Amino acid sequence: MFTVKKPESSNKTIRMPNELISQLEQIAAEKDISFNQLVIQCCNYALDNLDK
Repeated sequence: MFTVKKPESSNKTIRMPNELISQLEQIAAEKDISFNQLVIQCCNYALDNLDK
């Protein structure tokens, strides 16, 4: 049976350098995804590839 699932999420305010924000906004626009989704994907990639 099909069940609609809503991922759990929370709000968190973070500070980033302006240049990093600009770069991420540009990439998000080019790839037609939200800034938030791009940041999530970047963080997940970094965590998955972190030296243990």
